[in-house]
Amino acid sequence: MSDEEQHFESKADAGASKTYPQQAGTIRKGGYIVIKNRPCKVVEVSTSKTGKHGHAKCHFVAIDIFNGKKLEDIVPSSHNCDVPHVTRTDFQLIDISEDGFVSLLTENGNTKDDLKLPTDESLLSQIKDGFGEGKDLVVTVMSSMGEEQICALKDIGPK
Repeated sequence: MSDEEQHFESKADAGASKTYPQQAGTIRKGGYIVIKNRPCKVVEVSTSKTGKHGHAKCHFVAIDIFNGKKLEDIVPSSHNCDVPHVTRTDFQLIDISEDGFVSLLTENGNTKDDLKLPTDESLLSQIKDGFGEGKDLVVTVMSSMGEEQICALKDIGPK
């Protein structure tokens, strides 16, 4: 046994997993699933009958929640799939920098400066136009599996 004290780096999520297991047969349209290590929203599920070897298969068609790419996967319905923890948080928009980063106000009064503007053209123009007109804007940030992205915008009136 060693007499030295152990020091560990503390992480904000206390080591919580980025995904949790769920049986493939219970995942429905509108739910989330991890395909090829990407968090996706399920847009279509079809289940095949049991074959000669006795496993019904679930065919998932899903869209990556961050880049919009369509992904597909086929899993035996009795097997577990990874389901990502997806959280949505609202922040007030304070500033947009020249290099495409946004400055957001968190609920506890701190600022969050590590998010880029969204790549979606219509959302991007809504944010820039609204900010240019001096409106108070609240953006919804979706985060999952260590990634974050602005996914929605609310106008809460003029400043």
